[in-house]
Amino acid sequence: MSIRKILLPLTGTAGGEATLGTALVAAAAWNAHVSAVHVRVDPRDVAPLAGEGLSGAMVEEMMEATEKEGDVRAREVLALFERVVTARNVTVAKARAGAEAPTASFDTVVGREEEVVAHQARLADLTVVAHPGVDDDVASADALHAVLFDSGRAVLLAPATAPEAIGTRVALAWNGTAESAAAVQAVLPWLKRASAVRILQGESYQRRGPAAADLAIYLALHGVEAEIANVQDSDHSVGAGLLAAAAAFGADLLAMGAYSHSRLRQLILGGVTRHVLENAALPVLMKR
Repeated sequence: MSIRKILLPLTGTAGGEATLGTALVAAAAWNAHVSAVHVRVDPRDVAPLAGEGLSGAMVEEMMEATEKEGDVRAREVLALFERVVTARNVTVAKARAGAEAPTASFDTVVGREEEVVAHQARLADLTVVAHPGVDDDVASADALHAVLFDSGRAVLLAPATAPEAIGTRVALAWNGTAESAAAVQAVLPWLKRASAVRILQGESYQRRGPAAADLAIYLALHGVEAEIANVQDSDHSVGAGLLAAAAAFGADLLAMGAYSHSRLRQLILGGVTRHVLENAALPVLMKR
């Protein structure tokens, strides 16, 4: 399997340049198509507020303000898209089979961000989203969770600065869970092309399931030679230990399962996924 279509939700401009740059770097590795989509809020979604004690005139005014704000943001995001693809010499065109160079397209859709992204991600090989702490609103986190929980597809978390390369040295976080197995399947095309692969395991990270040595045997059947490294928690944090180990390996891609525990538990107590989402400085491919 290869990467042929990359979905890119472009919500705002704060983290948009790094996210678009990351998507184009990934596309260049596969001669893939980047389908950038900007989701505008439907002003009619404001209408139910009339039942919350607001007058019809007030709701109408809010709808008009929402429409104007949407116009401004859409123009800004389109300008960002045009500037970045031009700077990287990427052709703007429709997706087509057999492309020998990366291409990109831009579309604006009116609707609910999480619904549009989840639906479109189901027919994309990969979805690239902004680092949740970088973008100018919470929509990047909404898009991330929409892909993870409602698309059945993998998501690539873009770092704050677009990398020069992705997938030449891949670190693979393994703890034996179904989520980490899903991440292995999603990252396998990258592993086959990587110059070096390292499986990261840790005693406090491992759950009930196959060990890292079993994973190495499985990958060998796919022609992937992977070494195994033990990860030590950093400041009592497994997530920090994984990021430190990936950095020590010189990885330009970290693959891992996401949310082995519930989102609510990770929100309240913290967790590996949450730590990586908040602190990763390299592209992270996640799947659950």
